[in-house]
Amino acid sequence: MTSIGIFGAGGRMGRAIAAAAMDAGLSIAGGTDRTTDGEITPGVAMSDDPLALAERSDILIDFSAPAALSAHLEACITAHKPILIGTTGLEATHHALIDEAAANIPVLQTGNTSLGVNLLAALVEQAAAGLGEDWDIEIVEMHHRHKVDAPSGTALLLGEAAARGRGIVLADHSERGRDGITGPRTPGAIGFAALRGGSVAGDHQVIFAAEGERIEIGHRAENRTIFARGAVKGALWLAGQPAGRYDMKAVLGL
Repeated sequence: MTSIGIFGAGGRMGRAIAAAAMDAGLSIAGGTDRTTDGEITPGVAMSDDPLALAERSDILIDFSAPAALSAHLEACITAHKPILIGTTGLEATHHALIDEAAANIPVLQTGNTSLGVNLLAALVEQAAAGLGEDWDIEIVEMHHRHKVDAPSGTALLLGEAAARGRGIVLADHSERGRDGITGPRTPGAIGFAALRGGSVAGDHQVIFAAEGERIEIGHRAENRTIFARGAVKGALWLAGQPAGRYDMKAVLGL
């Protein structure tokens, strides 16, 4: 039986992943969190030792915080165990650490583990490639009031897909946080708008707008179970891969 270790096990996603893993017939090796109070599942306590968790797990899933990523990657490299990273809010330094780790172990990093969202990203890339720059691209996302990063990891995933379709670098064409007299829209920009409120699990819409017409494609998450199921599916796929960096497109065969 495959054994899953969960970094960030005390959070909403960590607990959803534990439930999804057990539903899939997997065992929970344990989990770490900022607090070691309570249990992940009956009889499985929290710990504060990433290396010990990595050593007794077949694969690790990380939905914790960017500040913890370095220690988690180091533990997985030392124990030579694969890791799926769903933590959002990552910066260039974090991605450099992931690249280094991927030279030694299998690493799957994604801004969203939902299978539907990753199919949406493939459609966005295809649409961006087929439509000219006279089609403006805007990405609108909404999440619950407790989310701490913006734009969401999923919005950035979709923005990267649009940028790939156009053959550009997202960081050089991203527009965020418009306010006041901003002047006209920059040609070729990919715009982001982030909304926060209530208990929204995750709504994302990509808008392609041209003179006289508009294409809108999106995804609405009704609960966190879809992310947890996708994370478990991705983790099981990753367990059989050689060292390298992967994403959910590979899991879906896209």
